[in-house]
Amino acid sequence: MHKYSLYELSMIYTGTTIEGVLINQPFNHMKSTLPFFLFFFTLIVFSQETQFAGEYGYRSETKDSTVIEYTLSLKPDGTFTFHFYRNIDPTQPKENSYGKGTWKADKKSVLFLVDKETDIDEKYTLDFTNTKARFIKKVPRGESGTKKEILFLFYESEIFWIKGLKLREK
Repeated sequence: MHKYSLYELSMIYTGTTIEGVLINQPFNHMKSTLPFFLFFFTLIVFSQETQFAGEYGYRSETKDSTVIEYTLSLKPDGTFTFHFYRNIDPTQPKENSYGKGTWKADKKSVLFLVDKETDIDEKYTLDFTNTKARFIKKVPRGESGTKKEILFLFYESEIFWIKGLKLREK
C-alpha cells in the first residue's frame, strides 16, 4: 500500500493528478457513501418525530352525567389536532373547543407551533403557541417493568387550563 505525502493528500482531496495519474481512486467510495449517510441521517431525524406520533386522551364522567373529554392527535407528518368536549348538564348546550397546528420533538419535549393565518379560524380557536409537553413513563406499583403507562404532560402553555393537563396514550 502506498503512503501519501501531505502534498499528495492535498492533491487527492482536490481531485487533481500527480504525474498524469488520477490519484483519488481510493476515495471514490466516499462519493457513493455520502448519499447513503444522508439517507440514514434523515431517517433517524424523522423516526424521532414518529415515535411521539399517536392518539392521547382523557375522559371523565360523573354520576350526575357530567362529561369532560380531551383528545390530542399527533400525526407523523408533524401536524396535530386537539379537541376539548364538555357536557356539564344534559339540559345545557355541549361545549367543544378545537386547536390545530404543527408540532416538533425537541429532545424529550414536544413543542407546538401555530400559524395564526392558517391554523386559527371559526372552528379551531385554541392557540397552542408557546405550549410545551413531555412524556412520562410510569410503571404501576407491584407491576413488572414490561407494563408501562405513558402519560403526556402539558407543562407550559398560555391556555391556562392546558397547563398541567395529563393525557394517556390511547
